Amino acid sequence: MQTNEVAVIKTTHGEIVLAFWPDVAPKTVENFKALAKKGFYDGTCFHRIVQGFMVQGGDPLTKDPSQESRWGTGDPGYKLKAEFNDKPHVRGVISMARSQDPDSAGSQFFICLGDARFLDRQYTAFGQLIKGDEVLATLGAVPTARSAGGEKSRPISRVGVESVQIVPAA
Repeated sequence: MQTNEVAVIKTTHGEIVLAFWPDVAPKTVENFKALAKKGFYDGTCFHRIVQGFMVQGGDPLTKDPSQESRWGTGDPGYKLKAEFNDKPHVRGVISMARSQDPDSAGSQFFICLGDARFLDRQYTAFGQLIKGDEVLATLGAVPTARSAGGEKSRPISRVGVESVQIVPAA
């Protein structure tokens, strides 16, 4: 298992680089890397941005603007078993998004914009931002409107994920 790899997420607002925590979430890290290497995330977008809290992406349905009413429900066709751990949900931490079922994560992830310690040991944290904090800040400041569910989290303009590449850490 390659442990010295990082994810370079190229967005329409710049690049962010994430390091992984395979020691606490090995299956989650491997899943994210495998999806990224297949180009699964390329052309998706951050469909949910809650200022001061997190930016969420990884839904394959976001590749198709006509599917917007279903954004947030897409997955790779399977679910992962949760790997809850003691890593704190603080700014820059990447974690798996899921539904009420703890074992319902698939491809969607979120990156914390600030402390979200109430998520600790309930969501699978699997890495952290090591480069591009100013880009994360820009993503988190994108103007949003109310989503269908009433949450002020739908970006007014598309925040695209052009590519996610897994590269050697060096």
